[in-house]
Amino acid sequence: MIGANSPIRQRTSQRKRAAIFLALILAATFLGIVILGTLIVDVVQEGSKWLDWEFITSFPSRFPDRAGIRSALFGTLWLMGLTALFVFPLGVGASVYLEEYAPKHWLISAIKLNISNLAGVPSIVYGILGLTIFVRAMSLERSVLAGALTIALLVLPIIIIASQEAIRAVPIALRQGAYALGATRWQTTWNIVLPQAMPGILTGTILALSRGIGETAPLIMIGALTFIAFSPTNPLDPFTVLPIQIFNWTSRPQEDFRGIAAAGIIVLLAMLFVMNAGAIILRNRYQRRGEG
Repeated sequence: MIGANSPIRQRTSQRKRAAIFLALILAATFLGIVILGTLIVDVVQEGSKWLDWEFITSFPSRFPDRAGIRSALFGTLWLMGLTALFVFPLGVGASVYLEEYAPKHWLISAIKLNISNLAGVPSIVYGILGLTIFVRAMSLERSVLAGALTIALLVLPIIIIASQEAIRAVPIALRQGAYALGATRWQTTWNIVLPQAMPGILTGTILALSRGIGETAPLIMIGALTFIAFSPTNPLDPFTVLPIQIFNWTSRPQEDFRGIAAAGIIVLLAMLFVMNAGAIILRNRYQRRGEG
């Protein structure tokens, strides 16, 4: 007879628990997809009738039939462009130093731990920091530059962590092979490590920027406007962004503004889709280049 503690019974019990756990994971995933799909369908149905070229090219208005997202759209493009310009070189440079050059020291370990902790800090804290440093101390006022620097603080830890993981995943044998051929550490990092890690770095960067594009709390803290009737033309201009404009429309008493807000959500989702599609294309290109 097979005892209660026999290896066969234990393996059978482990398989059952694994099957139950897998079923729960699949059920939770399916539930989340269904809820997300329902929300997207509802938004598309509500906002598609308001979405046209005039909506894209018009400025916000108190009248629903004249309202548009031009200023918010250009403000979002300016904000994310400047943010990417700041965070990509800083994030990649910091991760390269921490993984390839930094000595094994307790201070470096403490820095890595604090970077991980900063990735979980609520966004409103970064808004307070941006208000104190960029708006007041540096006198940047309610400008696109102040908003970009604030969002850069928010997403920088995420990019550093993602870049560190991508660099750490590069096989040590590639480094050793480059050193064996006489390459310096910088030549190895630039020509071997970074090209191999670039797909993961780009993916992490786009995901971090995708989080930043939907943030409202830090921008409200630094004084981003809820109504602006012109598009920013330089980094020191006042601005608004799509999430703030959408929030402003949803707070209006007129029912038509619900549909306009839904149209704004569609535009924001389209921007996120384009960003993620670009990340996938770049990642696949670097992967093919690495395999070749």
